[in-house]
Amino acid sequence: MDDHDRLAAGDFPEHGWALLEQAGLVGATASHDATISEQLALVRAVGRIDVSLGRVYDGHLNGVERLRVQVDSGTAAADLDAVARGALSIGVWGADPAPGEGAPAELRRTASGDTVLDGVKVFCSGAGGVDRAFVLARAAGDPGPVRLAYVDVSRRATVDAAWFGGAGMRGSASHRVVFHDARVLWTAPEPRALLVQPWFAGDGLRTAAGWAGGADAVVDGVLAALRSKPAASELEQLAVATLVQAQRSMDLWLRAGADAVAAAAADVADTTLLARVSIAADVRTILAEADRVLGSRPFAAGGRIERARRDLLTYLLQHRLEAPQVALGARRLAAPGA
Repeated sequence: MDDHDRLAAGDFPEHGWALLEQAGLVGATASHDATISEQLALVRAVGRIDVSLGRVYDGHLNGVERLRVQVDSGTAAADLDAVARGALSIGVWGADPAPGEGAPAELRRTASGDTVLDGVKVFCSGAGGVDRAFVLARAAGDPGPVRLAYVDVSRRATVDAAWFGGAGMRGSASHRVVFHDARVLWTAPEPRALLVQPWFAGDGLRTAAGWAGGADAVVDGVLAALRSKPAASELEQLAVATLVQAQRSMDLWLRAGADAVAAAAADVADTTLLARVSIAADVRTILAEADRVLGSRPFAAGGRIERARRDLLTYLLQHRLEAPQVALGARRLAAPGA
């Protein structure tokens, strides 16, 4: 991934993905119900290797789950078989373009009765590499809620790699995609299908596992750097204790979130929100301690710590948690005795 990350084009991480295919990880959840705890462990392990690759992988697992639990079996069966063989990958693309970036993606019925997708989505992780994507889009002229559509993105979908100009998360190929009559394979019959629980909570928790994996990589680098010294100072030892505390906190919150998702608990949305908020804070604690202890050297020299740090700083900003936190606070205030 180091060599891939230096490429200016931000291409899909073909080599890293091929290694996941060879290890059986791409098809790991297609043919059986892997537990949410097992999925979180997989995403965290891949994120520890490379945050950007972990992002593509977490999106793929999210998509595979949606294919299994929401799409009709007649449509899903062949694709699930291909996923199980490592021959097909899936993304979940929800972000709309900003003004000036093109018209938002819309669903359109053709004269022959087929449904196609036109328009633009952005932050499309895995663009140029995934074969299918669950895309949020409205029907043309419909002001109602967005629909979840399962789209063949292997053709009639143009990747604009120049749109993503930053360095953080470049390896995730999270580009702008322009659709031109892209074939829609399935559309959810009900609006807001992406938000159905506990699947939506599981999506967010897998993303948090990717954050945790990137933070693990930073901790690995800090420990390696300190162990290479003749002796660590008390301040450095204190920093290590802080890193251990943050990692343990991430462990516990991922476990709590996984338990809530597995049980489809009534408070699954709140529990996984708190898990994501806490894990994001733990990641920032780890990054701050790494900065304080190591100084500028690893960031000037480059390498895994530097790449994980800039990926995480971008990745955390892509998931804004303030609005659901405000809603949670409002509900608690409105519940006397809670």
